[in-house]
Amino acid sequence: MKFQYAFQKIVDLKSNEKTQAEWMLSSAIGKLQAEEKSLSELFDMREQMLKAQQDAACRCAAVAEIQNIATYLEYLEACIEKKKDDIRIANHHVNEKQEHLTEKMLDEKVWLKARDKSKEKFRQESLLREQNELDEMATVRFAINAH
Repeated sequence: MKFQYAFQKIVDLKSNEKTQAEWMLSSAIGKLQAEEKSLSELFDMREQMLKAQQDAACRCAAVAEIQNIATYLEYLEACIEKKKDDIRIANHHVNEKQEHLTEKMLDEKVWLKARDKSKEKFRQESLLREQNELDEMATVRFAINAH
């Protein structure tokens, strides 16, 4: 007789939910990494513009050019602050997805443990049934041999 767990579909569902939570966490981490990369690029652009501003000041460039660079630097600073907010939001999403995954992993573990207990109980009952059958066969043989 083969073991069949009555709640196997629930175990499968919990496993699928855990897998889905892993994908969602992976997606959130990917978004966070993209935001961090974008911030890094903004810092690089700011550094380039600061150098351009210094170069323009050293070569006595037109005031309009220096003002354009300063205006663009202000714009980059605003973009950097916005990107920092985006990163905070992305970090928050990653934390939420990690908590969700932890919850799903725990849920799956509970159902797997219940299935394992049920399987062990089934195995013990099977061994007991088998032992009882062997005992009965031995008793019948003894009775036949006694006559």
